[in-house]
Amino acid sequence: MSTYTNWNSFLPFFSASATQDYLKNCYQQRNLERAEINSYEKSYPFIYYLEHGQIYYKQAELAPLIIQPILLFYGFVHLIKACILTIDPNYPETTSVLAHGVSTRKKKKQQYHFFQDEVKIQKSGLFPYMAEKMFHMKQLEGEKATMEELLMQIPELNSFFSRLEGKNTFLQINKQKDLLSISKCILDEYHMTESRFIEYWKTKSISEIIFEDSNEDFINFKYPQLHIDKILPLKFSLEDNQLAFPLRQSALNNFPELLIHYLLLYNLSMIARYETEWWSETIKIMPNLDYPFILSFLNMTSRKGPFLIYQFLMKERQLLY
Repeated sequence: MSTYTNWNSFLPFFSASATQDYLKNCYQQRNLERAEINSYEKSYPFIYYLEHGQIYYKQAELAPLIIQPILLFYGFVHLIKACILTIDPNYPETTSVLAHGVSTRKKKKQQYHFFQDEVKIQKSGLFPYMAEKMFHMKQLEGEKATMEELLMQIPELNSFFSRLEGKNTFLQINKQKDLLSISKCILDEYHMTESRFIEYWKTKSISEIIFEDSNEDFINFKYPQLHIDKILPLKFSLEDNQLAFPLRQSALNNFPELLIHYLLLYNLSMIARYETEWWSETIKIMPNLDYPFILSFLNMTSRKGPFLIYQFLMKERQLLY
């Protein structure tokens, strides 16, 4: 399996000539004007975004937990800006795209519960800009998501939800050669017949999916090409090296996981900056389930964030299997 394993995977980008060729190819594939000039002008900004992002991530490894969310969020933002440069050489054209693009309640309520805390997508800023440019998602303004809903979109946290809350959030996909299969127990979770579930899946899939003859226990299927940004609503677990299907219907099922990480890191970075008392007590006293979930997510996103970025940058060159 060819996947991101460490920062060495990014090393080929740390060459101005190689990056210029890479960007030129990106721009030509999109039929953008001035591809050669733009690739020359943007090669160093692209490299610097990657370099700054890497520095933030490496500092987060060394930093105390109390400031890790801030470092990881800004590291992720820099990596995202490198991704945007592969699509839009004019970024940033206006100051409106420099804002975060999401908001959260600055002053938390009494009896605050992290799982019920919400983030709200704004009309302008980095989040809606990258959602449209990178994933062709529009009209997200005003949509909200709770921290619990977002955490349930992270396949690596399935074991945490199972152990601490008694519920699974994902069902693993089996693989034999190029054939994938999912247990028919998914039909009970979605309260659908097999034919209805297959039609539902087809409407939610953002790329071609081919269903094969199923058997008594499994629905068999395959994708012509397994790219991480084209298999939604499936998500890829870096921990298990497997694909997984979400066990609950949600509008977030079709959000690329890169966007999910951004929303979680944004809110955690805001909490670390502005909710000093709650954040300190959560880390030191550990009164409920917030601490293990937050710590597990931070440990996981420090690895998976760069993985998701690398997958995006490699596009058609990078297959999951």
